[in-house]
Order: sequence, then C-alpha cells, then structure tokens
Amino acid sequence: MIEVVHSLSTRVRLAAPALVGYAAVRALGLLVLALWSAARDRSAYQLLTARWDSLWYARVTELGYGYEVRLPNGDVHSNLAFFPILPWLERLLAALTPLSAADGGFLVSALASLAAAWGIFAVTEHLFGRRAAVCAVLLWAVLPVGIVQSMAYSESLFTALAAWSLYAVLTGRWVTAGTLALLAGLTRPVGLAVVAAVWAAGIASFVRDRSTAPADRARHLRCAVAMLLAPLGAAGYVLWVGHDTGRGPLGYLAVQAGWRNGFDGGYAFARFVGDKFTSFPSALAGLGLIVGVGLLVWLYVVCVRQGQPLPLLVYAGVVTALALCASSYFGSKPRLLMPAFPLLLPLALALARTRPRTSVPVLGLTAAASAVYGAFWLNGSGPP
Repeated sequence: MIEVVHSLSTRVRLAAPALVGYAAVRALGLLVLALWSAARDRSAYQLLTARWDSLWYARVTELGYGYEVRLPNGDVHSNLAFFPILPWLERLLAALTPLSAADGGFLVSALASLAAAWGIFAVTEHLFGRRAAVCAVLLWAVLPVGIVQSMAYSESLFTALAAWSLYAVLTGRWVTAGTLALLAGLTRPVGLAVVAAVWAAGIASFVRDRSTAPADRARHLRCAVAMLLAPLGAAGYVLWVGHDTGRGPLGYLAVQAGWRNGFDGGYAFARFVGDKFTSFPSALAGLGLIVGVGLLVWLYVVCVRQGQPLPLLVYAGVVTALALCASSYFGSKPRLLMPAFPLLLPLALALARTRPRTSVPVLGLTAAASAVYGAFWLNGSGPP
C-alpha cells in the first residue's frame, strides 16, 4: 500500500507542471467567458451547463431514455442518440449531493478534463519525455474550441478514458486498457476508435509473439481478455437501442438519421465546403476549411513518420475519419476532433525543442486567443 501511494505521489509530482498549466489555461478561458457574458447580460454558467447537448444529457439524467422532439420538418430528435456514462454520473452525483444534473455535468467535465490532461501527459511522457508531455497538454488546452473542455459535455470524459486506455496499452496493462475502452464505448459513438486501437495493438502483439514460449501465455490471455472487453460498451448500448426501438441492430443508425446525422465518407462535408465558393466572402471560409483539413492530413502523416505506436495512429485516424466523414453538424467538427490528441504530438515535440523565451509567449498568446474565441463562440452560435 505504501509503495502504491509513493508511486502515485511521484506521478503527480511529475505531471504537476502540466496540470497546473492546464488549470491556468482553463481558468483564463472561464474568466474571459464570464466577463464577455456579463457584458452581454448573459449567464456564463448557463452557457456551459444548460444549452445544446448539455440539455439533452440532463434530460436523460432526469427523465431517462425515450424523450424525443418532433420538428416541423418531420425530423425526430431522440435522446437515445446520447450515450449513457455522463448521465449515469450526473444521476449518481444528484443522488449523493444537492447538485442538479447540470451541476453534476459541469463537475464531471471539470474533473474529467484534468484526468484527460494527465492521460495525455502520461502517453506523451512515456514516448517522448516530460518536456514534450507538458507542451502536449498545454497545446490541447489552448485549442480554439478548448472551452468545450469546461462544458457539461462528454468530450472531456471520453478523452480521459481514451488517453488512459492508450497509456495502458502502451505499458502492457491489457485488462485495464480493455476496461477503459469498454467505458469509452459507453461515452460517445467515437468510442469505436479506442476499441480499434486496443484490437490493433492486440492483433499486432499476437502476430509479433506467435512463436513465443509457453511462459508468455499469461500475457496473451490478458491481451485476449482486453480485446473481448473493449467492444462490449459500444456494442451493448447500440444493441440495447436497437431492442428498445424495435429496429434491431440498426436501431441506433435510425436514431442518428432522425438527427440527419450519419457516415457518408465525407460526401456531405465536401459539398458543404464546395458551396462556400459561390461568393467571395464565403469562399474565404471554404479556403480556410480546405487548409484546415489539409493541416490535419499533414499532421497525421507526420505522426506516421514520427514513428508513433500503432494504437495511437489507429485511434487518431479513426477519430479524424469519423469527425470529417459525418454527414451533418459541420460546425461541430472542430469539437469532434478534440479527442484526437495524438495529432498534437508533432507540434508538442517541435515546441519542446524551442527555448522557453519562445515557447512561453507562443503558448500565452495562443491561450489568450483561445479564451477570447471561446467566449465569442459560446455567446454566438456555440457548439451544436
């Protein structure tokens, strides 16, 4: 027990600069949001906890599944589209404390975002050292849509589960990796990316060790258990939705179709970008989108050349593909890409090689810009 406490204490001290820096960036974002919202006579806390998806999660918590809204155009928005881990945690906090569902969602997001930052640090430190790990966490914090990390959404919770599952894979903790992948699969549909990462690592391990001695059978068994556990969360929820809706295994796809969402290989997004070139002002936005997608592809290629482990490449690739190839909610794509933190590692390594007199101002200015953009975004169109 003493050794466990000592090990945990050592890990906390190792990650402390990254976590303190992350907390500072989030505090700056919340402060700017509060000031901006007050100037517009709006509640910053309501923007974080009682709009868009946070309302749907709260309805699942308070009313259970089965709530739906029928729109004038015939579309049906069902709360079955929202995976259950966050509502379960909100309900648990509401039962144990005076917190409302919205309050619980905000608290879960706050704690999960710190856990996600720590997980990103752990993965990066394991691969590239402490300095790069601190830079990776701060880069994740200063993303333009970083304010979502403080909202009663499931992105922070999912990123935490994904990052620690990947760390468990990288360090050979197979059963832990599979269990966290199972939980990630109960958090968001993109939990499939974590499942794919665990399976890719497991298959690679079996192929690499197919001629190992009997002494390694125990490790192979743990690997197999992880691969069996990993898909149970996502598969279990999707099958339950199919049973609940009476539509069988494809029931969840029907629910998503009610939201006009699906996977079309990027066709709808390509049309959305193409339509931007019908006039000069919007053409600039279209050009920006093309540059953004090109940057993502370039970062992924750099990740491959960098020699990132297979689980990270599979995870980042699936997250990116699912985000870009979704057929609706184009304004949500930056938010959906937020869990793809391995794409930040090439930038983190480059930043880690610079002198502090360069990296600190760069991160500081980026944090300020992110805070201003987040306040502007939530007081405007916001994340759908």
